[in-house]
Amino acid sequence: MSPDRAPKSPAPAPAAPAPAREAAAPASGRPASGRSGFVLVPTRDELERVLERSATRGRTAVVMTMGALHEGHATLVRAARRHVGPQGLVVVTVFVNPLQFGAGEDLDRYPRTLEADLGVAERAGADAVFAPAADEVYPGGEPQVRITAGPMGERLEGASRPGHFDGMLTVVAKLLHLTRPDVAFFGQKDAQQLALIRRMARDLNFPVEIVGVPTVREADGLALSSRNRYLSSAERRTALALSGALFAARDRLAAQTALLARAETLPASESRAAALSRLGEARAAADAHAVAVAAPGGGAHAVRAAARAVLDEAAQADPPLRLDYLALVDPADFTDVPDDHTGEAILAVAAKVGTTRLIDNLPLTFGAPA
Repeated sequence: MSPDRAPKSPAPAPAAPAPAREAAAPASGRPASGRSGFVLVPTRDELERVLERSATRGRTAVVMTMGALHEGHATLVRAARRHVGPQGLVVVTVFVNPLQFGAGEDLDRYPRTLEADLGVAERAGADAVFAPAADEVYPGGEPQVRITAGPMGERLEGASRPGHFDGMLTVVAKLLHLTRPDVAFFGQKDAQQLALIRRMARDLNFPVEIVGVPTVREADGLALSSRNRYLSSAERRTALALSGALFAARDRLAAQTALLARAETLPASESRAAALSRLGEARAAADAHAVAVAAPGGGAHAVRAAARAVLDEAAQADPPLRLDYLALVDPADFTDVPDDHTGEAILAVAAKVGTTRLIDNLPLTFGAPA
């Protein structure tokens, strides 16, 4: 659901389809392609009829998107299909939500690729694509009453994009009411969005299960996003620093965890390290010293430092990476975790390369080894 903001420069952004092309889309309530039963649904009334016809089929799952579907979205649809089984109903929503676009974010340039989206959704196992016009979702104009994201919605992405999460939660709430699913699937790449949707569902008693699906990455590690199309080859090389920073942090945490495990089992001491040093065993002495002084805590600081080193190097690249934020946060409320943190955390990063803003994150677990 998080909009992939188009760059303001004349990058090779795909043009929005002309109205005549939109009108040529498959007729509502009828198969959108050769597969029997797969339908494009453009109105709320027709969506209601699809839901009524499917009421006895089993569970209903929804995957909400802004369109421009790629393999990441297809992964969500496949997860939804597996969850509800062959008899369940899988609905994909395609709606470019104007409430999520702030100043400097060009709603009109956002890619609209409905025909291609229908193919992606169908092949991944969807039964219906709900692709309403703005006046179907917001009859009479933008709503006066909206969902407010609260303090969590003002941090990180919310600080960079004021009001974004209010608009996102408002449309998610509306689409949950319209599609009435038993379960809704969202990507973990938009971790803060996912956390806010879960919190909204819990706080406002939405009768729906919210499921997060792991981030899908391209072969080089870059998180899949419709924004990636705006990157030149040189910008893409720089952009790999986002996932590179996350992986460096993950590896640093793994190394520290392994060191703590060894410290619990080896009879290491400073005297042993000194003896090895006198014998000229420099590497063994350094290892013994590291084991001897290993102690729980401080993992968060080491993880941040490992990620920051990769990002700092990318800031000197050509073209450079311009960091927005690097944060290690509690997944419950997206507040920064202390250096002695134990338990779950999310390492999140956002940066610009050229005119394209990218986000990524990685879940991490801190704690003494068993």
